[in-house]
Amino acid sequence: MVMNLGPGKWRKHVTVLMLVGALGSTGASVAHADPENLWSVYDQALAGAKYIDLTHTITPNMPVWTGFAPPVFRAAKADASVPPFGNKGQIFTYARSGFEATHYDLPTDQLGTQLDPPAHWAPEYPAIDEIPPTYSLRPLVVIQMQDQVAKDKGHQLQVSDIEAFEAKYGRIPEGSVVFVRSDWSRKWPDPSLTREERFPGVSLAALQFLHLKRHILFHGHEPLDTDDTPTLEGEEWLMHHGYAQAEGLANLDQVKPTGCLVSIGFAKFKGGTGGYARYIAVCPHDWKYGVTAAETVGPLPRSPHVLHWDRKAGVRLRE
Repeated sequence: MVMNLGPGKWRKHVTVLMLVGALGSTGASVAHADPENLWSVYDQALAGAKYIDLTHTITPNMPVWTGFAPPVFRAAKADASVPPFGNKGQIFTYARSGFEATHYDLPTDQLGTQLDPPAHWAPEYPAIDEIPPTYSLRPLVVIQMQDQVAKDKGHQLQVSDIEAFEAKYGRIPEGSVVFVRSDWSRKWPDPSLTREERFPGVSLAALQFLHLKRHILFHGHEPLDTDDTPTLEGEEWLMHHGYAQAEGLANLDQVKPTGCLVSIGFAKFKGGTGGYARYIAVCPHDWKYGVTAAETVGPLPRSPHVLHWDRKAGVRLRE
């Protein structure tokens, strides 16, 4: 039957089979995957997959690059009288208004886990709102260099590291996203992280190899800078050649080196030169980390501890 498919349908059929196969069967028959209906892909591969959050939470005391001020959170106030919810100048509260809202002072779009668009350095290339929707779901590769970093905290990923990875796991797929595990983020949110003069990064040669030889979509790393050179040469090269990058990643120690996908979401600010991003790894159903979609069916769980505004912390806490 497959041999009678036209070229377009053949490619769709093969794509569906590859996706289901990569994430692992959840008990349903792979042969029933319908290349014309992606719901079947979800049912057979994604519903039972393991989802792992690779994103830091934005907080007022999070590590921020020394060139920027930290964020400030405040309880939101009414800018005008809006009966019955409150009068001008009053804070919206659960007791008075029935809801609460938050005022965020975000001094930069370079906070925490990010998607850097090329316009961060090069205005002739896309800003964050111009990133195409095709960035939203991609094959994920995680190159591990935590052992090298344990010996040299300033280790920069080298071409030889990539070649060693490929010798073990196979060639990095074209169009994939490559994240580099260094375990730098294990100290997060220690503010001393942003004062380190030497930290793990990705060398310019490695970036050029990944983009020009393997044609990846973009790479990502745990620190808040690409490399520890005085001029950030890797980041400069990336942006001035139209490439994006991820920064401030977390939990890469929980992700398989190959065989997972990455779901990518980010705030879409007009002309934005940075993006508050959320990255979710989607791994096979039998992977030891993560949660499945079946664990989050129905209403979200009720907590015995209600949110309340903590003046000292400058944020809502649940305790």
